[in-house]
Amino acid sequence: MVLRIFFYLIAFILGLVIGSFLNAVIYRLWQKKSFLKGRSFCPHCKHTLGWKDLIPLVSFLVLKGKCRYCGKKISLQYPLVEISTGILFALVFWVWGLGFDWSLGCSPPGSPLRVQGTWDFFILSYLLIIASFLIIIFIYDLKHFIIPDKVVYPAIFIVLGFRTWNLIGHWSLGFRDFKGLVNPFLAAFGASLFFLAIVLISRGRGMGLGDVKLAFFMGLFLGFPKIIVALFFAFLIGAIIGVGLILAKRKTLKSEVPFGPFLVTGTFIALFAGEKIVQWYLNLLII
Repeated sequence: MVLRIFFYLIAFILGLVIGSFLNAVIYRLWQKKSFLKGRSFCPHCKHTLGWKDLIPLVSFLVLKGKCRYCGKKISLQYPLVEISTGILFALVFWVWGLGFDWSLGCSPPGSPLRVQGTWDFFILSYLLIIASFLIIIFIYDLKHFIIPDKVVYPAIFIVLGFRTWNLIGHWSLGFRDFKGLVNPFLAAFGASLFFLAIVLISRGRGMGLGDVKLAFFMGLFLGFPKIIVALFFAFLIGAIIGVGLILAKRKTLKSEVPFGPFLVTGTFIALFAGEKIVQWYLNLLII
């Protein structure tokens, strides 16, 4: 038990570090700067930050949410992204990292994306990378009302590569193996066509093409029927928050609200609980 908690703590700390990096990626994407080179700096006074200013979460708390050099407030986005990434990494590690017998090196029956042997570590890394892409999309669209192609396209490429590599990893290919690749493609095209129809009908006022691309990624990543779960919760949460903002007079019916964050939220719900939700719904139909 103590060892498990230690692993979860390591995953959380790793998430904090990656979350700090994701904040830099989000900022530099908007500024059209490379996030692979150059020192971090304060977005207000442009002063280069030292290592004491870059300790994830700790620096924010020690500095009381202010820049050490100019005293300007640091956006809450930075600690919130770090904490959220840490929690998501710990959850992924809980479900896929410690959910199998390390001595046997195989995932438990019923585990999503079950693959034998060394694939377990590969799956864990894959899911952490995808979670990072989703966090970037969530924050970027929330702030700038844009889902950047520079994030969506690489994410699609990674999922496609994973799906293909998983397929050719079988020594003997049968119908079921190819079905595992056809399913996510059908889910991807179905979801993207659904959103494209909304874009065309609303003439771009209801949705944007960025949502179409994100829906394609979601379908390819989740497959069917979990893509249905993701879209259901995206629209449900979007409707609840939208009505709440209107009642609070923060928005009107004509206000623009980014839908990407809701799609990302739906994706995480489907990833962690999609199979259970589908099974629960099917049991209701049988009863």
